Amino acid sequence: MSQKLLRVGTVYIPVRNVMYSLNWYTEKLGASESYRDEKGKMAIINMASQSFFLLEAPEEESLNFKDSDGRLRFCLTFEVDGITELENLHRELLEKGVNTGAIENRGHPGRNFVFSDPDGNLFDVWSELSPSFKK
Repeated sequence: MSQKLLRVGTVYIPVRNVMYSLNWYTEKLGASESYRDEKGKMAIINMASQSFFLLEAPEEESLNFKDSDGRLRFCLTFEVDGITELENLHRELLEKGVNTGAIENRGHPGRNFVFSDPDGNLFDVWSELSPSFKK
C-alpha cells in the first residue's frame, strides 16, 4: 500500500481563554496569528510549519494523557536542529517564564525537554530534526 497520509494539517489545542492563549503563544513561542472568530472562542496560529487551532474548552480538557504507568504525557513533539538549538530554546523559554522541565537524556539519539502552556497542555521538544524535513 502506498502512503496516503502526507502530513498533519492542523492540531487542535483546548484552552480556557482563547485571547489569553493567543497572546501567550505569539509572545512566548513566536507563533503568528492567522485568524480569530468574533466571539473569542477560536483562533488559529501558525508555528513550526503547522496550523494550530486554539479552541475554548472546559477546564478539565487538555491534550495530555496518562500512560500505562500512570505518568502524565504529552501528545506532540516539536523538533529543533541540534543540541545547541535545543539548549538555546530551553534557555529562552525559561527567560520568558514558560513552565519548562529540565533537558533530558531518554536513552535515544538527541535530547528532549517538556514545557507547558498556561492551561497545562504539555509539549515535548527534541533535538533531532526529521531527515525528511531537512530536505
